[in-house]
Amino acid sequence: MEIRNSTVVTEFILLGLIQSADMQPLVFVLILIFYLNILPGNFLITLTNRSDPALSAPLYFFLGNLVFLDASYSFIVAPRMLANFLSEKKVISYRSCITQLFFLHFLGGGEGLLLVVMAFDCYIAICRPLHYSTIMSLRVCYTLLLSLWFGGFVYSIIQVALILHLPFCGPNQLDNFFCDVPQVIKLACTDTIVVELLMVFSSGLLTLLCFLGLLVSYAVVFCHVHRSSSEGKSKALSTCTTHIIIIFLMFGPAIFIYTRPFRALPDDKVVSFFHTVIFPLMNPVIYTLCNQEVKSSMRRLLTRHVVC
Repeated sequence: MEIRNSTVVTEFILLGLIQSADMQPLVFVLILIFYLNILPGNFLITLTNRSDPALSAPLYFFLGNLVFLDASYSFIVAPRMLANFLSEKKVISYRSCITQLFFLHFLGGGEGLLLVVMAFDCYIAICRPLHYSTIMSLRVCYTLLLSLWFGGFVYSIIQVALILHLPFCGPNQLDNFFCDVPQVIKLACTDTIVVELLMVFSSGLLTLLCFLGLLVSYAVVFCHVHRSSSEGKSKALSTCTTHIIIIFLMFGPAIFIYTRPFRALPDDKVVSFFHTVIFPLMNPVIYTLCNQEVKSSMRRLLTRHVVC
């Protein structure tokens, strides 16, 4: 990713999550407490998935990857944001901004595709149970995993390409606490209407279509479950409901942010904060609280280590 010589701006000033100097220490402490409480839970979920042979189904394989993607996603934004609370000079270099933007969309795009893969796994498990072990073999799972990583990479490269060709020669204040495409585009020293429309089509429209497609697929699964009389009906409903909650947490804020190219709203920073910092760490916890097998496995793991 070569940065053009026409770029004059070498750093961006981050205005931060809140402007009030009196509120910043309180917000810093609250976010830090949240991290110190939630991060161990995410690591425990990962350890449980890897250590318990009973959690070897594709469902838990993908859950482990969801935890990894969510934790990695939150680490891209939160550490710098917390450091900026303690710093008088809240700046980010042009190269660091592009790097942050790349990894945000790389991991975010990968997670969106992972939710599509999890929806496919859920559909096969509930609607085609006799063929599940054949279709969702270990080889297929790894192929799907590599595909979503590659898809996230291609998606991120497209977002970065929208920025790299733009000239930045004047304003360098980002009204946010991290670098993202909508805010950076608006600082370019050129007409950005075409670029903003490209952003909507490459990010906003794609996100909206994935969101609607996932809702339709889970509606089909719900109809199938309601018609069935199997013993695992309540478990299937619980799993699907959890997936839908995570879909709303993932895609709802993304649709709000990336489908409005021409004007900013007062709620943008709040939505971005929950989308990049809070929800990524909450998603695995929400899933675990609604999954009896994972909760039982975690209890066994904790009991074994406490007793030892």
